Amino acid sequence: MLRKIRISLAAVFFIGITLLFLDFSGTLHAWLGWMAKVQILPALLALNVGVVAALVILTLVVGRIYCSVICPLGVLQDVIGWFGKRGKRLPYTFSKAKNGLRYPIFVLFVIALVAGFGSVVALLAPCSSYGRIAANLLSPVYLLVNNLLAAAAERVDSYTFYHVDIWMRSLPTFFIAAGTLVLLFVLAWRNGRTYCNTVCPVGTLLGLMARFSWLKVYFDPDKCRSCSKCTHQCKAACIDYKTMSVDYSRCVTCGDCLPVCGFGALHYGHPSQEKRRALREQKVSGESKAVVSSDQRQPAAESKLSSTPADESRRSFLLAAALATTAAVRAQKDKKVDGGLAVIEDKVIPERATPITPPGSFSAHNMARHCTGCQLCVAACPNGVLRPSTDPMKLMQPLMSYERGFCRPECTRCSEVCPTGAIRRIDKATKSSTQIGHAVWAKANCVVITDGVECDNCARHCPVGAIDMVDLTVGESIVSVPSVNASRCIGCGACEYLCPSRPFAAIYVEGHEIHQTN
Repeated sequence: MLRKIRISLAAVFFIGITLLFLDFSGTLHAWLGWMAKVQILPALLALNVGVVAALVILTLVVGRIYCSVICPLGVLQDVIGWFGKRGKRLPYTFSKAKNGLRYPIFVLFVIALVAGFGSVVALLAPCSSYGRIAANLLSPVYLLVNNLLAAAAERVDSYTFYHVDIWMRSLPTFFIAAGTLVLLFVLAWRNGRTYCNTVCPVGTLLGLMARFSWLKVYFDPDKCRSCSKCTHQCKAACIDYKTMSVDYSRCVTCGDCLPVCGFGALHYGHPSQEKRRALREQKVSGESKAVVSSDQRQPAAESKLSSTPADESRRSFLLAAALATTAAVRAQKDKKVDGGLAVIEDKVIPERATPITPPGSFSAHNMARHCTGCQLCVAACPNGVLRPSTDPMKLMQPLMSYERGFCRPECTRCSEVCPTGAIRRIDKATKSSTQIGHAVWAKANCVVITDGVECDNCARHCPVGAIDMVDLTVGESIVSVPSVNASRCIGCGACEYLCPSRPFAAIYVEGHEIHQTN
């Protein structure tokens, strides 16, 4: 029963958190956003005392069940390990804890957290590692399926689905996500919870507390026959049947070991109850003392389906699906033209002296100290403004750029989803008056100067009226060029995004180290 409850709850958390990173509509965060905020590291950074206290009490009572239920990276390892052990008669073996590796990693993580080295924190934080995998590897597949459904629905005049752009926000982040997944796959496939109990700093922290948990998995020495099945079933490699001991710092309270013991030698409870239970069981009839070999148990009936070759209808369906996919991809490529006459040149990200951090982050310092690079805000941004940083000191932390859109004053999505406090929740009025940067005019790029044409896109589309057109004498002619009122500009990037100059915009935004309020 313990194992079934654990698997059910783990499935709910795993699916829910995955959907948070895949949902581009923003509707699920109102229902499932709390799942990201009950992760222990985000709760610590956000100073959410209630959640932290609840998780500490949970660990001291039942052990490291957090790693088996709430942590998405832990559940992912369980899923990979389940496939990996299929067909193996003896999937796992006992191994001693690699304390010479796990504790130095934990100390390094704590130092990086205190000192504000966001890159180290982002690489080691478990929820962030899973977030990168979901946002960079699973999300493109999810969006592709959505776009195919949208294309199919459009043919029957249905708009149940709508098309969304699929684009790579950061190549380094993509490779880090892919490398993390490969590492997890290899370790979990071969040895179960090696990453969780050796590399993960959250696992090490919870392991220190789990040593003192009230409920534990323990042996009944009178019943143990040293069959070793519990050891070979333990994905955490923490059960030593020879000494009848369990390393509670690595046990994740998964319950996998309990049902495989055919002698009733393993129990989950408070160890002090062992003697009382032994006295009660001595009074039971001989039927309860009969030894039942696990080899004599009848496994669940398994139906072996013979493989059959695909028939013509299946081939036709697959061929039609392939043609539809090719047509959809080709159609998207054809859309990237201006009136069907010329290809639109993509904008190039300008070199900003000061990077732009999202409204609600208050300052670059606050972002660096609290952000774990989980990519939740990047995945949730509906305007394509947020993307992971490539700065080695702030690797994978969100920065703003305006090649694909601008930060609309009425949008507060990133502040609503951030679980760590790196982006504090703000309302629309506060955001509209928060200066995250200011616009700068680059005369050499302006089409008014280079092409001799009239243009006032930046002034017409500025949502706060911070740009005026003023006269400038160029040669023998007078032209109108933008003049920025830095005291009114909020740095939303509407001017930079809508500037027709290519590949470099003639007006761009410089960030503020500390945000100001008008």
